[in-house]
Amino acid sequence: MNRLFGEVFDDRESYAAHPPDDAYAEALLARPDTVLLVAEADGEMIGALAGYVLPKFEQARSELYIYDLAVAESWRRRGVASALIEETRRIARETGAWVIYVQADTQPEDEPAIALYDKLGTREEVLHFDIAP
Repeated sequence: MNRLFGEVFDDRESYAAHPPDDAYAEALLARPDTVLLVAEADGEMIGALAGYVLPKFEQARSELYIYDLAVAESWRRRGVASALIEETRRIARETGAWVIYVQADTQPEDEPAIALYDKLGTREEVLHFDIAP
């Protein structure tokens, strides 16, 4: 997944420079609040989605956040992302999440992703800030 995300997002440094060790990866995969999905064709990974189920405090419910979603360039506009999101919807229902949300950048290269999300959901205009710990 990290290889695909690094290639699609043109950010190999973030996704491949410091891969987690096996113990970290196994612990992450064992968590019920971690959603990691891949789409394959002919034994090749052509799409991937990473998400997290986030419990809420204001009500006894959760949200499912799609953190990363990528499809190999040669497989775009063929339903791969929609299929990954549809599986995420199934998982959200199974876990009792009341909503799935995803953020998108506003660069010209992100317009296809924004069009997909507009087709599948309701757009909210928000700002996103990264705050160092």
